[in-house]
Amino acid sequence: MAEVTFDYENLQGVEGGLEDGDLDGVRPRLKEAVDGLLGDPPGFMRLPKTREYAESSVSLAEEIRGSGATDFVHVGIGGSALGPMAVHRALNHPYYNMLSGEARRGPRVHFAENTDPATLSAVLDVADPGGTWVNVVTKSGSTAETMANFLVIRGFLVDALGSFGYQGRTVATTDPEKGFLKEISEREDLRVLPIPADVGGRFSVLTPVGLLPAAVTGLDVGAMLAGAAQCVDEVQEQGPEHQAVVGAAMHYLMDTQRGRNVRVMMPYADSLERLAAWFVQLWAESLGKEGKGSTPHGAVGTTDQHSQVQLYMEGPQDKVIEIVEVEDHPKDLSIPKAYEDLEGVGYLGGHTMAELLNVECDATRKALTEAGRPNSTIKLGAVNEENLGYLFQALEIQTAITGDLYGVNAFDQPGVEAGKEITYKRMGRPGH
Repeated sequence: MAEVTFDYENLQGVEGGLEDGDLDGVRPRLKEAVDGLLGDPPGFMRLPKTREYAESSVSLAEEIRGSGATDFVHVGIGGSALGPMAVHRALNHPYYNMLSGEARRGPRVHFAENTDPATLSAVLDVADPGGTWVNVVTKSGSTAETMANFLVIRGFLVDALGSFGYQGRTVATTDPEKGFLKEISEREDLRVLPIPADVGGRFSVLTPVGLLPAAVTGLDVGAMLAGAAQCVDEVQEQGPEHQAVVGAAMHYLMDTQRGRNVRVMMPYADSLERLAAWFVQLWAESLGKEGKGSTPHGAVGTTDQHSQVQLYMEGPQDKVIEIVEVEDHPKDLSIPKAYEDLEGVGYLGGHTMAELLNVECDATRKALTEAGRPNSTIKLGAVNEENLGYLFQALEIQTAITGDLYGVNAFDQPGVEAGKEITYKRMGRPGH
């Protein structure tokens, strides 16, 4: 069973926070939003119990690992990269690629996300072309950044392996029915994993977009889906009383009724830094429409206690701080006793690093509350596949319901298209 809880106590009863009547006033709309989500569920709601995506991803991952692959290059951007990167950073060793082949559960993993040539060149510097697999991820096959990166890596593999060798090491994760990448995969006989037509990129982490790279490193994708399925079951049972659903109303009201239009997600675990980056896209791209939506921002505890918390404590009253707390850290280190005659140092001896991290997490929460700064907490029993799957699903559900409360379509992104059109025209794409 996943162990994930949402605590909104500190969004009420503090200066600038909510009152009981605020939530009561929005409950009818919240129930209507939940009924709509469950009555006509969008594609991402069906993913946790759609096992063929996991089966095909695991099967191909086993082939990749069994081939003696040294490197796996995941090419994608936005939702095609942030979810897989969040999973990799959360659940694998932080220096995974530096581990010995025996210590790793699969090949080294590289993410070709941005179009910065220095980063892509660096990937090519370290990847062994004789043992490299590439997974290109885009539903349309026309995402300029993704296809440019892919064309460079394709040339790298063709030069080293020839056309036939390149084809045997390339996976296309795309729309199975249409698009330029589908056309390329048919022309070159590439392996294909599907992105369901009714699942947008920022909601796609539990499709092969996120499942294949996770399985390549030996992670338990079945447990991720089980955690997500538990969340869906709980929402179906509890409806508008589910904690993540209540959170949708809380964050909506903090923006529209209290003017707190910045939502800071602050995990107290380095491993969850990319989770915050994934969430920033999910919330921003889903809700930022028609002059509506709050601004998401990522921070990391305790690092950003020394760079941002001053603003949160004494700056404008326009933020909600959402702490992500981990109860049981996968590793811990004892702090040796030393310099006991120095009061500013010696007191640390005899404690542990995890204890210090969690004490600082609680101290930040209490300091914010005492200063009249509304805050909430998402608590994970541990950072593992099941809890991560639950949290992905819960935040997606929360985002979709919040979109309904704002009265915007949480599943489109019209504001992104203008920049794409300008890029296509300047790069010479026909018809633009």
